[in-house]
Amino acid sequence: MTLHEKVTQAFIEKYKEPPEILIRAPGRVNLIGEHVDYNDGFVMPLAIDRAVWIALRPRSDGHVHLHSLDYGEELDFAVASIVKERSTWREYVKGVAWVLLEEGFNLTGWEGVMTGNVPMGAGLSSSAALEMGIVRTFMEVSGFSMDASKMALIGQRAENDWVGVNCGIMDQMISAGGENGHALLIDCRSLDTSAMPLPEGSVVVVLDTTTRRGLVDSAYNERRMQCESASSFFKVSMLRDVSMQQIESQPEGLDSITWKRARHVITENERTLAAADAMKSNDGVQLGELMYNSHISLRDDFEVSNDALNSIVECAMQIQGCYGARMTGAGFGGCAVALIESDSRQSFIDQVTACYREKTELTANIYVCEATNGAEAVDL
Repeated sequence: MTLHEKVTQAFIEKYKEPPEILIRAPGRVNLIGEHVDYNDGFVMPLAIDRAVWIALRPRSDGHVHLHSLDYGEELDFAVASIVKERSTWREYVKGVAWVLLEEGFNLTGWEGVMTGNVPMGAGLSSSAALEMGIVRTFMEVSGFSMDASKMALIGQRAENDWVGVNCGIMDQMISAGGENGHALLIDCRSLDTSAMPLPEGSVVVVLDTTTRRGLVDSAYNERRMQCESASSFFKVSMLRDVSMQQIESQPEGLDSITWKRARHVITENERTLAAADAMKSNDGVQLGELMYNSHISLRDDFEVSNDALNSIVECAMQIQGCYGARMTGAGFGGCAVALIESDSRQSFIDQVTACYREKTELTANIYVCEATNGAEAVDL
């Protein structure tokens, strides 16, 4: 049973009639451009065919009632009196409603059922998928529209100011604005986007190490502070505005760790723009090389990898038909991403699984991904 069918059937069982609206909002994997979105840099994610699905209908009493099949839990609140509680999936829903109200939108209530298959904590942006699904739901029931960048900014503010996670803009941008069959080059300063085709005959594979680390949030905040410290040192608002010449001079007074963090951001921006050129030229080999160089920089300069991520990337790079691989997401566990020849997919999966198990005694979850559209209403 597809998630489309599952969520529709669950709605019918709960409400005794079919839903009026069906929303799908995707997770994402980032091909290249990691830990640069909060430095106003360039990123290259794609929306993937793993998503949050919401089947729903409007309510006239201003209440939102949502049943999560995955958590086996209910959420009920009045849009006119939203109260913050302990941080769970519910706060992402309420946070989006709160931001929309703050932005002056008139909200209609609704009731529905939700499910999804974006793995939690794997670095595939399950939270952004939920946020964009809720934004899209309120758009449908309340009768207003907005572009992908506005949707993304609302989701980011909900996560920053309501949930309390100091995230960048990338995850919401790609979940809102993804394009079928393409990655999206996003300028995180202007929020301009350009659709980039994947090299012909290639597919993107997500390599989930099945390792999760609870220190991601604290390490993420530490890296952000280090980037801000480097920006302050160079007297710019964001590291995007620092040149390679400035960083290569290793200026006196900048400590070695902050210097390494800055070098990653600056070189990663260069790699991401070079990756866009490679994709325009249909050059999978060059794109793969840039991806692997990104992993080395994340491992050595930004220091957000771990043994499991390093092992699965090295396994992937040894296999014929793999153009390149790198860790993706915040780090310290979660997923890597690989670009491979599409004809090699089953052989690649088998070999990576065996190699990773031998190195770590862990079993990876591996997904071949299709690039999909962003959050949208789907035909029932």
